[in-house]
Amino acid sequence: MDHLSKEKRSWNMSRIRSTETKPEERVRKYLFSKGFRYRKNDKRLPGKPDIVLPKYRAVIFINGCFWHCHKGCSRANVPKSNLEYWKVKLENNVRRDLEEYQRLAELGWRVLIVWECELNKKVFSETMEKMVNNILSDDKSSNV
Repeated sequence: MDHLSKEKRSWNMSRIRSTETKPEERVRKYLFSKGFRYRKNDKRLPGKPDIVLPKYRAVIFINGCFWHCHKGCSRANVPKSNLEYWKVKLENNVRRDLEEYQRLAELGWRVLIVWECELNKKVFSETMEKMVNNILSDDKSSNV
């Protein structure tokens, strides 16, 4: 059972942004400081990637652990109330993500995924180093 009223929960959820989030901002600032130049949320590409690096034919998605069902992550818990709604909603998110990643790969883009939990202070530097190495490598595999 949810501890918030339906109206309060709705208000909270309406305040969640899909672009210009703090995790996206941290990654963008890091990339810029390392000399990378990019586009943000390019609508011309499938899935509207959070960061597009045209020079490297790479796109980066900064995924929230909850919204994109990060397996094995404590932040990816399904809410206990309105279970059927959330189950369908989150499964659709994951399905859509996989379809968009596949379409991008078919168009010749390297897809990198950074999870929200990988941006905490303890592992931020390590995550960013892996990401930069993936951007600069010739390997077409995805994920950071």
